[in-house]
Amino acid sequence: MAENGRKEKIKWTTTIIISSSLKSCEIATALENRSHKIRYSDSVENGSIIFSLSGLAFLLMDAKECFISAEEIFLAKIEKFISIHRKSFLVLSAALHGPEEWKLMFRIQQRFLGSNLRILPVHNTVNAINLMCTIAKTASKPYTDSICYRMITTEAYIIEQSPVWKTLQKLKLSSDSFNPN
Repeated sequence: MAENGRKEKIKWTTTIIISSSLKSCEIATALENRSHKIRYSDSVENGSIIFSLSGLAFLLMDAKECFISAEEIFLAKIEKFISIHRKSFLVLSAALHGPEEWKLMFRIQQRFLGSNLRILPVHNTVNAINLMCTIAKTASKPYTDSICYRMITTEAYIIEQSPVWKTLQKLKLSSDSFNPN
């Protein structure tokens, strides 16, 4: 415990597999600076970041590059990515998400409706890293166990303190006292 009575923040680190194509990118350096264990791989899709302990995969794409390339090319890349990774996220980066970027996201959502793809619009590297790390952290085993425990504890507390629950208990007790058997 910290001196001021609050819990100390424990630094969360994990192993991250990053596409070798991102080796010289700002995002890889920023993840390394957060003390994560970084492994580079040529065998993963270009532009992908995989949080192995959480089982999450993120595909980084720039909205400008999507506009420049043919739609079939980037949709095929996304298709291949989601066919490999069960929990997949498309991190779509744009300095400003204007009407064209929203139309692009809508087309991607329409194309992959019902799949396991989730789209994360981001504006910069810091925004992307914060989102990816937060999602990966909450999906990792110790944190999911902690969240489940807190939810069960909260549910029990709410039920215990609920006026409706207390009324039902009183009704049950009063009905038992009138029961002649």
